[in-house]
Amino acid sequence: MWKIWLLFDPRRVLVALFTFLTILALLIHFILLGTSRLNWLEFPQNVPAKAASIMTPNLLT
Repeated sequence: MWKIWLLFDPRRVLVALFTFLTILALLIHFILLGTSRLNWLEFPQNVPAKAASIMTPNLLT
């Protein structure tokens, strides 16, 4: 393993790895925010009627 670090500079490898993982995490989050089902910042616009009736308490009965 130590021979690999003789070929590559550890600081450059760690900075490149951190940059790649940060970009990947942002990409995944923006993809999820772009969907209507998994967007956690806005109130869901398309709530099915069955799910809405289950969530609201029925006070008349």
